Amino acid sequence: MKSDVQVLVIGGGIVGTSVLYWLAKKGWTDSALVERRELTSGSTWHAAGNTTYFGPYAEMTQLFAGSIRTYLAAEEHSGQSVGFHQTGSLRVATTEHERALFNSYQARYDALNIPYSVVENDTIRNLHPCIETDDLFGAAHTPTDGHVDPSGATQALAKSARLRGAHIERWCPAVGLAQESDGSWLVETEKGDIRAKHVVLAASFWTRELAQPLGLNIPLYATQHHEVITGAVPELQALKHEVPAMRDSYVSCSVRQEKHGFLAGFYEDDPVFWALDGIPKDFTEELFAPDTDRLTTAFERLMERLPAFAEAGIQTVNNGPMCWTPDGLPLLGPVNRHPGLWLASGFNVGIGTGGGSAEFLAHWMIHGEPLFNLPIVHADRFGNDLSTEAAIESIKACYRQGYRLPQSI
Repeated sequence: MKSDVQVLVIGGGIVGTSVLYWLAKKGWTDSALVERRELTSGSTWHAAGNTTYFGPYAEMTQLFAGSIRTYLAAEEHSGQSVGFHQTGSLRVATTEHERALFNSYQARYDALNIPYSVVENDTIRNLHPCIETDDLFGAAHTPTDGHVDPSGATQALAKSARLRGAHIERWCPAVGLAQESDGSWLVETEKGDIRAKHVVLAASFWTRELAQPLGLNIPLYATQHHEVITGAVPELQALKHEVPAMRDSYVSCSVRQEKHGFLAGFYEDDPVFWALDGIPKDFTEELFAPDTDRLTTAFERLMERLPAFAEAGIQTVNNGPMCWTPDGLPLLGPVNRHPGLWLASGFNVGIGTGGGSAEFLAHWMIHGEPLFNLPIVHADRFGNDLSTEAAIESIKACYRQGYRLPQSI
C-alpha cells in the first residue's frame, strides 16, 4: 500500500472512483483511493443506475451530461462494460404549467447539444405503450440518456484509473484524519498511515463522521429509500425495444424497464431517517426491512399511470440508505480553513451526477478553479453551525418534493 501520495480519495463508490478516474486522466496519477470494504459497498451497489439528462437546474444538466460521457469513456479505455442502456427518458407533463416549463428548457439543451424535444401524447404512446396518457400534456423527451449498471460503471472507472497509474486499496477503512504542521494530511487507516497533499472525502454518509474530529459540521444525513421490481409485463415482452424511463411528479417516482418488468423508485411525503446518531460500526452491504405501507398512495397513483404495473406483481422490494444535504444538491469543492481538504459527498443521485461532478472537482483541484461556475454545489454553502434539527427539516422538504418542478418559469 502506498504511504505518500499527492491525492487520497476516501470512498470507493461511483463518486470516489469517478474522482480517481478524472484525476488520473488529467495527469495526477500519484493518486490513491481507500475503500472500507469492496468497491460499491456503500449506496452504489443497490442504486437503480439511472443516467438522465433532465433536471430543473440548468447548471446541473452539465453534470448529468458529463456523467454519461465519463462512464462511456471509462468503458472504452478499460474494456470493462458499464452496461449502458440508451433507452431515453420521458418526463411526463401532468399539468399545463409543467408543459410550459418543459418548453422553456429547450434553449438549455440546444446550447449543450443534447437532443431534447417536448412531445405529444401520441408520441408517448408509441415510445412507451404502457403509459396512460389521457390526463397528460405531453412529455419532455431526451432520447440519448438511459441507465448503466452501477457495479460495471464503478469497476470500469477503477480499472481505467489503475491503468493510468492510480492505486486502489480495498478493505482499508479510514479511521482518522489530521492536518500536519507542513499542511499535508495524515490519514490513519487500518492498514497503516497515508500522507497526502490533498484528501477528497467521497464517503457518502460516512463523510460527516470522518470530518467531525476536525470541528466540521457537514450536514449529511441518510434517509431510507424504496425501489420495487415487478415480474414480467406482457406488453414489454412483446416489444422489440426497451421503453424509455418515465418520471412523473404526480406519482413522485421514476420507472424504468428492468429485463421484462419495471423498476420503480419512490419519494415519500414523510421520509424515514437512518443513523442520525452515527453509522453503526458493523454496517455493511445491508438493506432495511421494507415498509410498503408507506407507499400505498404512490402505488395507487402509479397503477393509474401504468396499469400494467398492477398486473405484473411486485417480486422484489429494496429499501436502502440514500445520502442527502439540506438542499438536495451535492457538496463539491474545498473545505474552508482546511487547505487540501475537498468534498465530493451528499449525492442522492450519485450515478446520475457522479461522473460529471468528478470532472468538475478534478479540474478545480488541478487548475485552482471549477470547470464552470456552479455555486449551488459549492461545499462551503452551509454554515458550520447548522443544527441537525434544521438540516433534517430541510431534507424532509426536499425529499417530499420528489419530482415536483418549480412554480415559476
